[in-house]
Amino acid sequence: MTKMLDRRLHAFRSDLADEALRGSVEAENFVRGEPARIAVPVAQLRPAPDLSRGIDTELLLGETVRVFDRAAGFAWVQADQDGYVGYLPETVLGAPEEPTHRISVPRTFVYPGPELRKPPVASLSMGSRITVAGEAETRGTRYFVLPDGGAVIAGHCMPVSETMGEDYVAVAEKFIETPYLWGGRSGFGLDCSALVQLSLMMVGKSAPRDSDMQASFGFAIAREELRRGDLVFWKGHVGIMESEETLLHANGHTMSVAREDFEAAVKRIGWLYQQPTGYRRLG
Repeated sequence: MTKMLDRRLHAFRSDLADEALRGSVEAENFVRGEPARIAVPVAQLRPAPDLSRGIDTELLLGETVRVFDRAAGFAWVQADQDGYVGYLPETVLGAPEEPTHRISVPRTFVYPGPELRKPPVASLSMGSRITVAGEAETRGTRYFVLPDGGAVIAGHCMPVSETMGEDYVAVAEKFIETPYLWGGRSGFGLDCSALVQLSLMMVGKSAPRDSDMQASFGFAIAREELRRGDLVFWKGHVGIMESEETLLHANGHTMSVAREDFEAAVKRIGWLYQQPTGYRRLG
């Protein structure tokens, strides 16, 4: 009998399941999945192979997945970054390759060559993984050249082996005024839990994707203990304490990543979501 497993984090259907779940779920067939990478700037992951369905999350250029099934133009995959399972168009996938760098600013452009005066051909989010094939300089601006000849500003990148320091709140602050997007996980649009996850990822720490998963992350603290970097949870929402008095969160009220007075935010949110359900400190 199939155990009660979270379908967001475990790949199983009645006809097919991840080989790692053999003995835990019932399925007609089990497969290990084939490796692939995201080959577009942002790929939207959905709970069903239907473009009209809302998105659960997004995957960034260069992130890797395991592909369990391909049918009717969709691929059923599990993200290696956080284990999220869902469907995305087959066209967003490419062959695996070893990235050398990550984008380290909220957003940047890909130019057709090392010349910022040329119209960009793509936009990339912080966290995107690229492979640098060479370097060039034009009028004092240094570029990294990609295998297809495209170029990005070198100062907007960092080696994949490096992190943006240890203060993930400083990373989150870079996203202030970024639009709110349900399921969004990029510098073009974020939801509340993606702000937490993406900011932590850039300082070398992994975090679950959704707020209910993050609600058991780290360890519980009391409200009066809150300080910079602690997380505050409501039912279906999470925010980051910027200080003992201010909260950073991607929210549907401002439709952006915003800074709010914490006590004022608690009062404002309370009429719809009641009081916070918990406070957590990351280990």
